Order: sequence, then structure tokens, then C-alpha cells
Amino acid sequence: MVTTIRVTVWNEFRHERHMTEVANIYPEGIHATIAAALRKEEQIEVRTATLDEPEHGLTEDVLQNTDVLIWWGHSAHGEVADVIVDRLQQRVLGGMGLIALHSGHLSKIFTRLMGTSCDLKWRVGNDHERLWVVAPGHPIVERIGQYIELEHEEMYGEHFDIPQPDTLVLVSWFSGGEIFRSGCCYTRGQGKIFYFRPGHETFPTYHHPQVQRVIANAVRWAAPTYRTPLIYGNTAPLEK
Repeated sequence: MVTTIRVTVWNEFRHERHMTEVANIYPEGIHATIAAALRKEEQIEVRTATLDEPEHGLTEDVLQNTDVLIWWGHSAHGEVADVIVDRLQQRVLGGMGLIALHSGHLSKIFTRLMGTSCDLKWRVGNDHERLWVVAPGHPIVERIGQYIELEHEEMYGEHFDIPQPDTLVLVSWFSGGEIFRSGCCYTRGQGKIFYFRPGHETFPTYHHPQVQRVIANAVRWAAPTYRTPLIYGNTAPLEK
């Protein structure tokens, strides 16, 4: 089992550089806020990577030394090179955990791993969100209580075009009347995937202690565990 979990927090880092209202909330970037919270956790090492770095900051070396990748993307999904998406897919299938945040539902890597459009309804307004824990006892919602209350958030509504989750952990209710599957667990190959809905860039969601707790819990859940190497191909019989 992994003792120290090596986390890479990836972010487009575009809104923070071009929108004053976002920069005021996340002056060093969404990735920096998430990373700072994770660095307070025991046995978690954190690095960050952004879209405009060479190879989007996701070189072979970086990914080989990443146990869990956290992904925040929004306006530039199409700019992520397919060769990098191929690289990410192989690492997830080989055991690297993936946590897709908020609008990362439309990222190339998430849609590829899901095999569906991952589309949904949305609205940026003055919505209130309550995320209900529907899988009490699941490690991702440890120390969360019954729900998370967010005073202001972007609305995401059903239908959410995703495969049936292996485990549905959180369901959101919005003051506009919508509901949404907001915490979804999957397994692809040997890798574990968690989709976590909240996190619109114009709201301080990633400063919220319970949101930070869910992300930290998800990192521990998604971290690879030791597995006997898998064997494929032509195989000799065991019995003589």
C-alpha cells in the first residue's frame, strides 16, 4: 500500500490570469488553493501543473511519480493535446487515481474514460447548493456529516450523461429546484476515479473546509494499492 501519496493538482490557470473576479478569490490559482489545503494533510506530497507548461506539465516523469491526479478544467478542454490524454488514460488504467472537479466533467480524459458525452444542464446565478451524503460510511465523506452547505454555486442539473456510478456518494439539491449526482466513484482498469461537482471559478468553493476535506478524503481513497502484476497473453497450463 502507498504510504506517501504523491498528488499532482492540474489546472488550466486561465480564468485567474484573465478575470479579476477570479483572481481576487484565487490569486495564485485554483490549483494553488487546493494544493495548499492538501499540504496540511499527513503523508501527502503535492505538486502542481498547468495547461500552458510544456506538455501541460504532465510529462512522462511527472505522471510516473503521481499516485493521484486532480483535474480542474473549463474553457480550454480542446487545447489539451491528445497525446497527453493517451498518456493519462494509460496511467489511470495502470492504477493512478483521478479526481475530476466541477467542469472537468467535459475534459477529454474524463469523457474518454466514461465513454459518454458527460453533458448536463447548468446555470450561473444566485443558487444555493446543499450536497447530501447518500453513502454514509464511505471514506470519501468521512468527517463530513449529513451534508455540505454552499451559499453560492453554479447549478448543475440532471440529466447528467454519465455511466451508472459504482458508488454514488453525494447528491446535490439547488435552490432553483434541481438535483444532481455530485459525487460519483468509478473504477477503470486498476485506477479509481472520483467526480466531485462543486467548484465554479467565481465562487470561493475551494476555500470551504468541507470541500477541502472531501478532496483530501478522495485522494486517500483513489490512491493505488499494491496489486499482483496482471498477466495477459498466451499462457502455459498450470497442471502437467
